[in-house]
Amino acid sequence: MEKLSMVTSLLCAITVAVLAVAVVGGEAAVVEHTFVVHEMNATHLCNTTKIYVVNGQFPGPTVDVTEGDTVVVHVINKLPFGLTIHWHGVRQMRSCWADGAGFVTECPIPPGNEHTYRFNVTGQVGTLWWHAHVTCLRATINGAFIVRPRDGKYPFPTPAKDVPIIIGEWWELDLIELDRRMMDGNFDDNPLSATINGKLGDLSNCSRMVEESFILDVKHGESYLLRVINTALFSEYYFRVAGHTFTVVGADGNYLTPFKTDMVTVAPGEAIDVIMVADAPPAHYHMIALANQPPEPDPQIPVFTSRGLVRYAGATANNNGLPVPMPIMPNQHNTMPSYYFHANLTGLAHPERHRVPMHVDERLFVTLGLGSICRGQNTTCKRRRSPETIVVATMNNVSFAHPKTTALLERYYDGTSKGVYTEDFPIRPPRPFNYTNRDLIPPGPLEEALEPTFKATKLKRFKYNTSVEIIFQSTTLMQSDSNPMHLHGYDVFLLAQGLGNFNAKRDVRKFNYHNPQLRNTVQVPRGGWAAIRFVTDNPGMWYLHCHFEFHIIMGMATAFIVEDGPTPETSLPPPPPEFKRCGNNGLSQP
Repeated sequence: MEKLSMVTSLLCAITVAVLAVAVVGGEAAVVEHTFVVHEMNATHLCNTTKIYVVNGQFPGPTVDVTEGDTVVVHVINKLPFGLTIHWHGVRQMRSCWADGAGFVTECPIPPGNEHTYRFNVTGQVGTLWWHAHVTCLRATINGAFIVRPRDGKYPFPTPAKDVPIIIGEWWELDLIELDRRMMDGNFDDNPLSATINGKLGDLSNCSRMVEESFILDVKHGESYLLRVINTALFSEYYFRVAGHTFTVVGADGNYLTPFKTDMVTVAPGEAIDVIMVADAPPAHYHMIALANQPPEPDPQIPVFTSRGLVRYAGATANNNGLPVPMPIMPNQHNTMPSYYFHANLTGLAHPERHRVPMHVDERLFVTLGLGSICRGQNTTCKRRRSPETIVVATMNNVSFAHPKTTALLERYYDGTSKGVYTEDFPIRPPRPFNYTNRDLIPPGPLEEALEPTFKATKLKRFKYNTSVEIIFQSTTLMQSDSNPMHLHGYDVFLLAQGLGNFNAKRDVRKFNYHNPQLRNTVQVPRGGWAAIRFVTDNPGMWYLHCHFEFHIIMGMATAFIVEDGPTPETSLPPPPPEFKRCGNNGLSQP
């Protein structure tokens, strides 16, 4: 591993530099960070593994800002391959160039090079996050992005402390090799453990060496804002603390109507804010993060669990000689708690933003599933997961072909898109079928007729200020996973979710126009659907994809082009001075 220079080491130690460049009234500042991305070795479960991190931290440094601030992040890439950093959930109003979606808004930062991201954070309060957006690197290159209210006031009692709870995974397999395998249609590789704030927890051990647990120290009677973020590549997680309940107050940088629960469900890409009051007798209490998964005949994965500890001030080191309580968790194959958790969330009214468009200019019905393509140049091949095919992921039976040498936004802005992409993403599937028929899951044979598909870079263009409705329909084609769908550059109104096949005559009556959630990541339930609406008020090129990493790498993605509006204030500005265009820039990809 390359040793960091003295200057770089200093940058690693000083993770945050806040330039208090106040404007009138002291309402905003420039918050500046330096992210040095590098390799380092970490030892877990009796093995030393090379991982990729920012400033020597896993998870990476927290970006902590106040609504209205300008964020400046200098990224120094010391990896032997390119990467970008995506600011997950930041709206990037008229700053699409800073979105950080690899090969969509920019080409990756080449090895040994630097890049500066600069953007404002307006109209959002709560928890977002940041992560690498090339290959599987986000498994370890990630961190919290906290936006605090400008007036310092919350619509709930101010907590004594807020704590990021970053749920992730520990991979022993090199993440670049993992990416190569998934590109080849292989999703049989698995992490070794779940993690909470980078800790595997004391349920994981090797040769009697127990792994370290994340510990949350609390004082009796005080309340804590837990910012629960799922950075995992593969799994949705259940999160619980023995002897305690939560009040859900926000998600994805937006407030929610307070909702009491004893368990949080968080899908990859989601950020859920909850208040936990330390009102149990002072002692020790276990917290658990448990990955859920569909039952057979879906492909099965091991049980992934991380265990942490809530430790009260005044409790003895041995918990007064008593066993530490464990929370009772759902069966890992029971995905219904996820459905009910998400269905119970509603938005907290915000007059400036919670105005659901009541008319619809364009409607899309998008099916989400798997398919297959023939290997090599073959035009015919044996299906049903045979060695002759590559399994891919699809939207409306199209598997997205990601560019490898250019960025879509550049080509769109320059008017040089010919041969790079087409603007004919299908607004409905090519043929209807019973989308949630369990018999479509292998061993088949019903899926054989539906799985043939193709790779293409198909985009969808919208005029500025278009009201768009999308029905996402999860399918059981070759597997029955849920699908956490993330749209860059936008928050969307989640009007309703349901199980089974969407039926317009029946299900439109369920739409919530009064106080729907405003989300950037929508969990489309397993064997079900989700309905969203949004208005195209942010010009640029915006990536839409599932946040399961194997789904995105295998093609469950597209991009939306939003045209300029009628004025300079409603148009995408030129690339900023710090933006580095694609081309002869030493780009090197794994």
